[in-house]
This record gives sequence, structure tokens and C-alpha cells, in this order.
Amino acid sequence: MAKTKKKTSGSSLKGAVDDAKSAVEEMATGVKLSARRGSDASLSGKSEPPLSPLESPATPAPPPNPDGVTLLVDESKTKKWRNAGVRGVWTFVMIGGFFAFLMAGHIWVVLLVGACQALVYKEVISIGVQPAQERKLPWNRFLHWYFLGSTNYFLYGESIIHYFKSSVIVDAFLIPLATHHRFISFLLYCFGLVLFVLNLKKGHYKFQFSQFGWTHMTLLLVVCTSHFIINNIFEGLFWFVVPICLVVCNDIMAYVCGFFWGRTPLIRISPKKTWEGFIGSLFLTTIFAFFFTAFLAQFPYMYCPLRNITTSSISGMTCVRNPVFEPFDVRLPRATVGFFRHILPKSITPPPTVPILPIQLHAIPLALFASLVAPFGGFFASGFKRAFKIKDFGDSIPGHGGITDRMDCQFLMGLFSYMYYQSFIGPVRVVTVGTVLDLILRQQVLSNEEVGELVGRLREYLVGQGEVDPCTLPFE
Repeated sequence: MAKTKKKTSGSSLKGAVDDAKSAVEEMATGVKLSARRGSDASLSGKSEPPLSPLESPATPAPPPNPDGVTLLVDESKTKKWRNAGVRGVWTFVMIGGFFAFLMAGHIWVVLLVGACQALVYKEVISIGVQPAQERKLPWNRFLHWYFLGSTNYFLYGESIIHYFKSSVIVDAFLIPLATHHRFISFLLYCFGLVLFVLNLKKGHYKFQFSQFGWTHMTLLLVVCTSHFIINNIFEGLFWFVVPICLVVCNDIMAYVCGFFWGRTPLIRISPKKTWEGFIGSLFLTTIFAFFFTAFLAQFPYMYCPLRNITTSSISGMTCVRNPVFEPFDVRLPRATVGFFRHILPKSITPPPTVPILPIQLHAIPLALFASLVAPFGGFFASGFKRAFKIKDFGDSIPGHGGITDRMDCQFLMGLFSYMYYQSFIGPVRVVTVGTVLDLILRQQVLSNEEVGELVGRLREYLVGQGEVDPCTLPFE
């Protein structure tokens, strides 16, 4: 009996110890889970009450979305409106600065694009820089900027030769540079390649070749695409302003629609983007494009190609209008005319036709690209930032980040606009002084004796027509 009693008391003591151990383990698990939830809440910007030590870890509160990121519509009103205010103010500052450069003239717009290109290049290159290794490689940073300079020499030179033949080909210093431009550009690149190989150091090979690839990737994605944006400027400011404004409109409308109605996450790589913002901005950007292009088509300063680098908004530009800027009449269906007759006062007769510009129809695919494809340039940049664990490319623009954060969609849109213009619209083909000089002097279809004869014939013609005084001509 005593043995049985002793055995029973021993087993109860052991059960009590086991119960105590289980309670301690449950408390430890609850504390750990509470700390983990507090950490997740701090990352998402939301504070949550801690778990009780005895709360079951099997039923944690669901996160705001699969990535644990708080959507704009779920943020606190104070934080949401404060961020919107900062972002809005700097948006208007950027729009005002852009408008000032636009009115100053084509050359100032080209300089603006060149400055943005250099800043984006600097921000992207600086991500891959490792200061500890660069201190041992003094030529490494120089090579980044050398390849940028040599690439711009080639690209800008191509544009200048193409668009300003009449000024380049008659200059004794510039004509050999224009004639051998591509060969000179190739030699400049080869010099950079030789300098890179001579700078290779043992123990740093992997870093140096990764930097070489990093530089060329940035040149391709940033510098080459911005070159096409500059060509758009030379074809007419219209082809520069419209793509930029469509991307800006799409970005603003996506933000506004997501701000008020965004509930469904769009893509994991950019978790604050929503389907509501994506679809809403698509419709609003298309409507904006249709009417905005009709507004810009009224101004020759917008649609005339650049022929003089001193041109500004007060220069009074004139040119042959591209057919896409010439209106045509579209006959309305009878049902539509009848509908307007019923809803309009009897004193107002609805017209059977309405004028429309072809460029308004071309604006629709541009708007679709700006809404459906160009945002993926931004998603690409978001993935790039996540890969390197950075929030923004820089902090030069409050509320927006760096220059790259504002230009990530513009490069892709500018390239598409250039390709679309060259493929489906094209410039007005007219013979200019530049094309004639290029044919005679650079392509050398006439000998020097034939050129002299041509000049003499032109002199005789002008004198015979009474267009010029023979005494004013500097040659016989």
C-alpha cells in the first residue's frame, strides 16, 4: 500500500513538472510570435497590439496584402495626405521647370535631356560602385565617364550631321569630322577598351569586368534610348512633348485612382501598384491624349522640325505641315445626329460631320503604350532597386526619389515614339539646301570643276531673274 502511494505521488509530481514545462514553452512561443508580428508591423508602417503570451500561434492576423505592404488607400489619412502634398508640390515644380525650358527653345530642351541623361547615368553607375575596391583602381571611375563621353560623341554627332547638313558640310573644319565621324567614334571606343585592359589588376579581375558590363548595360538602357528622345526634338517638339506628357498623365492618374480606390495589388515587384490605378489611368490617359494632341497641333512651334538651333517660342516658326496635322471631316452616324437633336435645344442643329486630325487617331496607340507597356520600365526599375535593397535611386526630388525614379518610363516611351513616328508617319520629304550640299560635297557626286560650273549657272540664273544685283555677288 505504501509502495502504491509512493508510486502515485511520484507520477503526479512528474506530471506537474511536464505541465510546467509545457506552460513555459507556450509562453516563449507567444513572446517570439509577438516580437515577430511587431517587426512585421513596423516594416509595413502599421502598429499592431502584441499577442498575449498564451495566445495561440496558429491564428496570426492576416497581413494587408501578400507582401505585407500597406496600400495607399489603407494608410492613415495624415500620412497619406502629407505625402500627397509633398509629391504634388514637387510635381508642379517639375512641370513649371519643364515648361520654362520648352519655351526657351529647342537647344535648351536638348541640354535638359542631356543633363537628365548624365544624372541618371551617375545614379545607376553609383549603385554598383564599391569604394573599397575603387580606391585601389584610380582609373575605374574615369573609364565610366570616358565611355559615356565617347558614346555621346558618336550619337550626338550622328544627329548633328543628319539634321544640320547645311551648316556642317560647308565648314572646312567640320567637314572632315563629318565625313569620317563613325571611324573616329570607333577609334575612341577602342582607346577606352585598351585603357580598360591596361588597368586590369590581379585580385580585382571579377570586380573590374563586372563594372565593364555594368557600364555598357547603362549605356544601352540610358544613353542610347535618350539619343532617340533628342532625335524626337529635332523632328519637332510635338514628338517630344506628347510622349512625356502621356507618361506623366498616366503616372498621376494611376496614383490618384490608387489613392482613392486601389484595393487589388497589381504586381509583386511593385506592391503598392493596384489594378484599379492601372485600369483607371489607361482610360483617362487615352482621353487626355485624344484632346491634348489636337491642342498642340495648333502651334507651328510644336509641329515644325528644327532647322535653326537659335529657335525659341517667339521666333515665329513656319514650315510645311505634315499631313497628320491636316484636319478631315468624319460623318456622324444618323442615330448619333438624331440623339443630339432630341437632347439639344431646337435652336441648335447638330452638324452631320465633325473635323478631326489624323494625329488624334495616332495618339491612341501612343496612349496605349504609355499605359500598358511604359509602366513596365518602372517595374523593371523597381526590381532593380529590390535586387540591391535600396528604396530609391536618389533623393534629389522630395516625394519622388532620384532623377532615375522619374525617368524610368520616359526612356522606353521616347524610343517607342521615335520608332512609331519613323514607321507610320515620317517627316515631310522636301529638298533643302542641306540635302543638296550633302549630295554634292559629302557624297562627291560632282567634281570641283562641275561644282564651279554649277555655281556659275546659278549666278547667271539669279542675275537674269533680277533676284540679285551682280555687284553684290562675291565671285565672277
